[in-house]
Amino acid sequence: MLTQERHNLILQVLQERKAVTVTELTKELDASESTIRRDLITLHEMGKVNKVHGGATVLEDITSFEADVETKSSLNIDEKNEIGRYAASLIKDDDFVYIDAGTTTLKLVDYITNKKAVYVTNGFAHAKKLVQKGCRAYVIGGELKLATEALVGAEGIHNLRKYNFTKGFLGTNGISINQGMTTPEIEEGLMKKEAVTRSYMTYILADHSKFGKVSSVTFASLDKVCIITDYAPDDKYKEVAIVKEVCKQ
Repeated sequence: MLTQERHNLILQVLQERKAVTVTELTKELDASESTIRRDLITLHEMGKVNKVHGGATVLEDITSFEADVETKSSLNIDEKNEIGRYAASLIKDDDFVYIDAGTTTLKLVDYITNKKAVYVTNGFAHAKKLVQKGCRAYVIGGELKLATEALVGAEGIHNLRKYNFTKGFLGTNGISINQGMTTPEIEEGLMKKEAVTRSYMTYILADHSKFGKVSSVTFASLDKVCIITDYAPDDKYKEVAIVKEVCKQ
């Protein structure tokens, strides 16, 4: 197989899996370990892959696109259920909880059983479900963003500043070592940033697909949060943030 052919296949595999080991590539490309290692070094120097110990990961995927709630609700459902189930178990009787709008945090609401805690949210669907469960819930005021069904804007930020939460549960569009937690929308990013500031402990609920992605607006650095995920695709994230994997591969 020609060198360029191997390079193209390696890039194709990385695009599909986000991370791959040297051992996996030697088997799939029927090449020696030394050849694959040289290929990865070359691709890394060309700026096409991120070389790590024992393999490679895809370069961070930068995007400003925000899918609507219906689309995101259909993605990684089982993973979001497990993340939501674990996150709900962290809520105690005396907690004052902030819940961010989003599809993964909505799964958290599905599993909440604690009716003694007090909840504040900027998500309409979240507030409705909480009240239906018999929970005490408050809705942050602001402008309604139809695509994500979130309340955002100056009014929402002003209202957040009145509160001091024991726990905050937030979603994210991207998790990056260098750029931190990111979201495509400026106003949602400002809301999330304020929520992190107002929370004694901040939990980011995100499945594995969010790792290595970067959106337009950073709202928190990795060292300021605890990430609850199904699994982290690379151990490098655990060196910077507290990571709880609920579906360890």
